[in-house]
Amino acid sequence: MLSIIVPTYREADNILPLVTRIRAVLERRGDYEIVFVDDNSADGTEAKVDELQRAGVPVRIIVRRNERGLSTAILRGFREARGDLLLCMDADMSHPPEAIPGMLDTLARENADLVVGSRYVPGGSIEEGWGFYRWLNSQVALWLARPLSRVRDSGAGFFLLPQRLFAQATDLNPIGYKMLLEVSVKCRCRKVIEVPIQFADRKFGQSKLSFREQLLYLLHLKRLYDYKFGFWSRLVQFCMIEGSGVVVNLLALQGLQAGGLSFALADGLAVGLAMAWSFWPNHLLAFDPLVRAPVGAQYGRFMLAGFIGGMANWLLAVGLTHGTTWFAGHTNLAAVAGIALGAVINFARSSRRGARRPVGEQV
Repeated sequence: MLSIIVPTYREADNILPLVTRIRAVLERRGDYEIVFVDDNSADGTEAKVDELQRAGVPVRIIVRRNERGLSTAILRGFREARGDLLLCMDADMSHPPEAIPGMLDTLARENADLVVGSRYVPGGSIEEGWGFYRWLNSQVALWLARPLSRVRDSGAGFFLLPQRLFAQATDLNPIGYKMLLEVSVKCRCRKVIEVPIQFADRKFGQSKLSFREQLLYLLHLKRLYDYKFGFWSRLVQFCMIEGSGVVVNLLALQGLQAGGLSFALADGLAVGLAMAWSFWPNHLLAFDPLVRAPVGAQYGRFMLAGFIGGMANWLLAVGLTHGTTWFAGHTNLAAVAGIALGAVINFARSSRRGARRPVGEQV
């Protein structure tokens, strides 16, 4: 049995046309169900699905009253599906229902783990009028996800997999709108086949792609990189944050010394400024924006957590300049040595805390 999962939010005008097209191509393909997962649209979606159900159409609807989000809606649908095959598609008819039989045949013939309706394989295309901005946004998103998945159209929302494979996944924790990435990484899909489709622009309703959804996509990527690459992912993130803090530290040190401050005082202030600066890239990269903790409280914890590394940084730099003639004449190198020691201390500490805490504190 095939379960078709369709997440919806204010897609009432698309319900009947979509179901009509699906029924036309699956009429002789055996049992199937269409499961709409609606985020409490209150636009008539529920009534239209109920009407189709009373008419004998194999449809049902799950209405989520207190939750929103495309990926979590798909996850809910997959978990409550009755079929042994799971297919995800959008409600706006950007994914052609006419491609479903071919996807089913490909899954069976190739014994594949995952079949994706793709825009970016030979024969695939995007309907004219999609716009340069949307195309560019799609390409950047795919480029960022390339190390995570072999799927060329990893941003696709039209895909098919066996329920048994989905059931084997652990730690499913999707956010944003790219459920395919979550599935391909955490379900460990080894044999993935992409079949070409023509991606159409929506005919009714409005796109749900907002700036917030794009930020959530970046957070989702971070989670998947941490999941797949573990230590190396956290190390790269730490080095990115650390590198920006090093620049702030050294520039501040030069400016303060040029203003007549002693090395010890200038370096102490520079270390503090670098720590204060590093909170912001760390906040954007490592703190989960879905956790509504006050920024002030996060900032205080961040500075407190970095205190030991910062103090080690300052003590080593000042000790070198006061204890050796050579470093007394090369104060920038003494500062770099202190930064390196502080970085090692903070990375060791942040690694023990795990990926959900800050991954780097510049000292």
